[in-house]
Amino acid sequence: MTHAPNIADALREAARAAPERIAMRIPDGRGPDGATRWRELSYRELDGGSEQLAAGLAASGIGAGVRTVLMVRPGEPLFLLMFALFKAGAVPVLVDPGIDRAALKACLAEARPEAFVGIPLAQAASVLLGWGKATIRTRVTVGPRTWFWGGLTLDAVHEAGRAAPPARPSDDPEALAAILFTSGSTGVPKGVEYTHANFIAQVALIRDAFGIAPGEVDLPTFPPFALFDPGLGMTSVIPDMDPTRPGSADPRRLVAAIEQHGCTTMFGSPALLDNLTRHAEAADLRLPRLRRVLSAGAPVHPTVVE
Repeated sequence: MTHAPNIADALREAARAAPERIAMRIPDGRGPDGATRWRELSYRELDGGSEQLAAGLAASGIGAGVRTVLMVRPGEPLFLLMFALFKAGAVPVLVDPGIDRAALKACLAEARPEAFVGIPLAQAASVLLGWGKATIRTRVTVGPRTWFWGGLTLDAVHEAGRAAPPARPSDDPEALAAILFTSGSTGVPKGVEYTHANFIAQVALIRDAFGIAPGEVDLPTFPPFALFDPGLGMTSVIPDMDPTRPGSADPRRLVAAIEQHGCTTMFGSPALLDNLTRHAEAADLRLPRLRRVLSAGAPVHPTVVE
């Protein structure tokens, strides 16, 4: 490597080791029968796409150290952007979109972001409600065009990356990598600062503590957790659900994803797991391929564990 470890280096290494292995399966609409259709991204595609996007972001002013709000629905653009921001050395700022508007505005005032990448609805809300008004200088819209808020489209940034030089992130392993805000379920949301060293250490801890091997399949019902999977050599299956309302996820779709793709690991909030296990118990279902079920964010009731 020509620079200190970066969480995106795990993606580069996975792409070199197994370029055609599926890195992600992402919902891509539904068929006539109502079943989820899936878009597959290989490690080579995820690495190459995020590399070009990183160059375009850096050329557009979203480079090393730039705090960047990311408000994009789970899908291919979200994951390309997350790895691209890391590769560009930018600092993604992630806030739970389910919190109230006043708390969200306070979170962004605290984080002092310089760039905002989001879908049109998020861009419009940020301007009209004054999110990050004092600090945001660059806007990228994930959509076909910009409107009154100006800036660039994601397509334009991606195209700019074709001619731009490769992005150069910081060579400091303790440089700020991301700011992730807590959900606020137990109080005021708090911004937690992560370095790349933090992320890399967490990947190693998860791998060793749970005995995860390359080639396994993960169902991360909290999308940011999918970012750990390349470092573990896993395939991420992004569930067909609204991640801001995990307790309302359709358990039938979760079961279908687990069975169809052979998931060996999943993460779910206690509310999601309560819903899923009640459904499985009522339908007398067993999911023998799952080796691990992880949960966090709130206490898990003993009945759910059983």
